[in-house]
Amino acid sequence: MSAPEIKQELQNYIEIGDKQFIDKLYQTAKSYMEQKRLDRMIAEGEEDIKAGRLHSQEEVKKMIKGWTK
Repeated sequence: MSAPEIKQELQNYIEIGDKQFIDKLYQTAKSYMEQKRLDRMIAEGEEDIKAGRLHSQEEVKKMIKGWTK
């Protein structure tokens, strides 16, 4: 089944689904998207480490102090 066909079928399910179905579908989609966002952040952090873009603990402490002023 192609992506457009799946999207259409999901739309059909949403149209006929009850509240419980819609809630579960929403929570599943929301969790999936949040996990994708976190995975991207981890990958970016790993790339920063490989590229040597790091901060010492002292640098981080100074940065945090600047946030609270």
